[in-house]
Amino acid sequence: MVGQVIVLDGGMGRELKRMGAPFRQPEWSALALMEAPETVVAAHRAFIEAGAEVITTNSYAVVPFHIGEQRFAQDGARLAALSGELARRAADEEFQRSERAIRVAGSLPPLFGSYRPDLFDAKRAPAMLAVLIEALLPSVDHFLAETQSCIEEALAACMAVAPTSKPIWISFTLHDECGVGGPPALRSGESVAEAVAAVREAGAAAVLFNCSLPEVMGPAVDVARSVLGDTGLPIGVYANAFPEKTGTAAANEGLSDLRDDVGPQIYRDFGRDWRRRGARIIGGCCGIGPDAVCALYAEFKAD
Repeated sequence: MVGQVIVLDGGMGRELKRMGAPFRQPEWSALALMEAPETVVAAHRAFIEAGAEVITTNSYAVVPFHIGEQRFAQDGARLAALSGELARRAADEEFQRSERAIRVAGSLPPLFGSYRPDLFDAKRAPAMLAVLIEALLPSVDHFLAETQSCIEEALAACMAVAPTSKPIWISFTLHDECGVGGPPALRSGESVAEAVAAVREAGAAAVLFNCSLPEVMGPAVDVARSVLGDTGLPIGVYANAFPEKTGTAAANEGLSDLRDDVGPQIYRDFGRDWRRRGARIIGGCCGIGPDAVCALYAEFKAD
């Protein structure tokens, strides 16, 4: 993966909403798994048709924060397994149609609420991660622990995945208030340099940054590149289209507005800058749809 860009998909939740799939709080994107699983396959297909080479399972909201403690205990494993099966179906269909291999990443989400490192419970995390990992394992090529707000959260995911021998990509969410040119930090306040070094030592196969303003991603890539040096560990970015999230604001606790100044071509320009800085895995997060993924594909992959 060194040198050549790998194109990721975009934000599943907002794509489902755009398509008219069942979508509300608190279930968020998990509602489509429960009520209309074919819409999840359709969303995966839309991103694949746009050029995504890696699609991520729709398991981000399969946690008690979204579906409740009782439902997670009773049905979490089934829903997570279904998310893997649906992604694998879309990937296999594309291979049968075009012989284009699509990788499936198993989403390991924040377990206790996005953007809330203060809520992370290290004692409860291993059991919850075990449910998701076991359910997703038959369907995925690698795991993707995404929107990680603190180092402890990311290390818990690394430890939980290690016995499977599947690769794990770790993706951190950044403090939006860092601003352009400011020192990049996780939402916990921990430095990007410390975070990258920690997951490198824990065996991560790639380090990414997601679900933050596009404007703050470039400096984080710079720091990651300086920490990783010539190790060959890939760096990735998939930003969101949210306005700045500050303080104790949590992603997906409500339906946030989307910026109207981050269209496909603008997002492609951000992607071009991230690549110039050293990112080699590039896609989109919340509010970044197939049109932007298509623009990324045209930029990085089209002949």
